Amino acid sequence: MRYFVVFLFLLISITGFTQESSDQKKVFGTIISGTTTFPLSNVNIININKVKGTISSSRGAFEIDAEVNDTLHISMIGFQSLRVRVTNDWVKNGNAKIVLSEKSIALEEVIVRKYNLTGYLEVDTKLIPDQENYRYSISGLPQGYEAGEYSPKAFSRVMNSIFNPADMLYNFFGNKPKELRKLKEMKKDNTVKALLETKFDRETIAILLGIDKKDIPEILQHCNYSEAFIQTANDLQILDAISQCYEQYKVLKK
Repeated sequence: MRYFVVFLFLLISITGFTQESSDQKKVFGTIISGTTTFPLSNVNIININKVKGTISSSRGAFEIDAEVNDTLHISMIGFQSLRVRVTNDWVKNGNAKIVLSEKSIALEEVIVRKYNLTGYLEVDTKLIPDQENYRYSISGLPQGYEAGEYSPKAFSRVMNSIFNPADMLYNFFGNKPKELRKLKEMKKDNTVKALLETKFDRETIAILLGIDKKDIPEILQHCNYSEAFIQTANDLQILDAISQCYEQYKVLKK
């Protein structure tokens, strides 16, 4: 009887392990150009639901952890981004062909005139300020706050933002706890991190957090990040900034 119980326990354990392994499903696909029909390599594919990422091979092929109804965000520079839902047929057939369309970009003339430089180094170095942005350290918080261009009211803007619970941060962070938990998951996946480090369009962050791209500058302004940082930081730096702001919000909310 004792040997029968041990055998039964082992059988249940093996069955459970097999079931658990079978739950780890993958989907496979091939990405091609809609213009040339050639395969596209180094295309970024992110499972929005599981916050897992991968890139396509030299033959345009990829595989990624996914289940039915998961959404894949597919993007590449010069091509229109695409969101594809994983279907039952895709999972059963094992492979799918995905076509990306090229972007048509019209370049306009841009004239940048912030400083009227003379061409003389000794003079020009005095015309350009060597530091425009400042950060304030708040006692009890692990990170500082960037207050933008220096002004007598910069510190008061920081303090007002921190101690005003009925502002945009409360509305945003309070209504999106599930999406904001993805912030930690994003930073665990090396493929997602590498992608965000090369992007500046805020598209991937907006999709993963379920917000509009236009909301991101406003969120960072309420977190007292300067306009210069908001405009020039890559998407990974923006992700870290929102993550830090969220952690500080949770501390202050308590």
